[in-house]
Amino acid sequence: MADQNFLTWPFFEDRHRAHAAALERWANTTLTDIDHSDTDAACRALVRRLGEDGWLTPTAAIGEEQLDVRTLCLSREILARHDGLADFAFAMQGLGTGALSLFGTVRQQQEWLPLTRSGKALSAFALTEPQSGSDVASSTMTATADGTSYVLNGEKTWISNGGIADLYTLFARTGEAPGARGLSAFVVTPDTPGFEVVERLDTIAPHPLATLRFNDMRVPKSAMIGEPGQGFRIAMSVLDVFRSTVAAAALGFARRALDETLARVSTRHIQNAPLFDLQMVQGHVADMALDVDASALLVYRAAWTKDSGAPRVTREAAMAKLFSTDQAQQVIDRAVQLHGGDGVRTGSKVEELYRDIRALRIYEGASDVQRVVIARQTLGQFQGGE
Repeated sequence: MADQNFLTWPFFEDRHRAHAAALERWANTTLTDIDHSDTDAACRALVRRLGEDGWLTPTAAIGEEQLDVRTLCLSREILARHDGLADFAFAMQGLGTGALSLFGTVRQQQEWLPLTRSGKALSAFALTEPQSGSDVASSTMTATADGTSYVLNGEKTWISNGGIADLYTLFARTGEAPGARGLSAFVVTPDTPGFEVVERLDTIAPHPLATLRFNDMRVPKSAMIGEPGQGFRIAMSVLDVFRSTVAAAALGFARRALDETLARVSTRHIQNAPLFDLQMVQGHVADMALDVDASALLVYRAAWTKDSGAPRVTREAAMAKLFSTDQAQQVIDRAVQLHGGDGVRTGSKVEELYRDIRALRIYEGASDVQRVVIARQTLGQFQGGE
């Protein structure tokens, strides 16, 4: 059983503790034997079950959207600790519809959110392009106004749920201004003529990923989310929320690695004594526990700050993601080392965690990009305070 003492921290209210306890019970009975052999089918089944059992539905009514970031982070931490693909399925339903939840019209929300929250439709967030990964402002995909429509042309790549999603939040250049100020957001569906799945992408931790192409894809102007030229602000606002949840998923992986390690070193014997009796092993366990608690403090500080009304938590979320994902990698590496040969055996839990964690240091802002964000935010706060 993972440590639950952090739930007594003042970041949380009773409703968060109740949510965590209920989701933990659900995960213990539902996520015991997920078949990962068919990733697409597994994701569809997980989304459907999460939706049917009510884990995709926030408390706010449609038209009164306010994402509870602490609940999102707790959910991702718990799901990631149990199963990485379950966390992925949950996360993409939130990220894929985050722009609709925060900036969509009531009509757009009423059309799509009941479907995604019930698990009947899968969503995706299409931002990255082949030549502009972290540099969103350099996106080249275009959306050209033509009468009552926009015509979309370009490519997106490394799109999670690409090829299996029922709706995509898409960002394209509408040209109101150069750079970031000329992007807009749209909601599109794959049954629209001009949509093409160019390639499915395989990774070390299997997830549904794809490169997508849009060839003269015509969508109505009502498909735009927010106002023309607001796309960059919308994307960054969504990532501001969900970047903290990536950190929470990394925290879940790290907690599981620590639990697996504690079980290993307390039952594995060397020279007629538990492995834990070795002082060097105790040092590794101490470092792992320290990294877990420090990560949790950063994650839930960012989430609490956002939930307390801060318009942006760019610095806090970047710190949480950078530290938690990098340190989870270290925690899991120590777990593999302390498991010896079993740690690199295909199918072992720590081997699975070793593959699961690596992508989190890249997507939604790579670690070095987070360092740049933190540095710029820190300098800005210093200069603003003079």
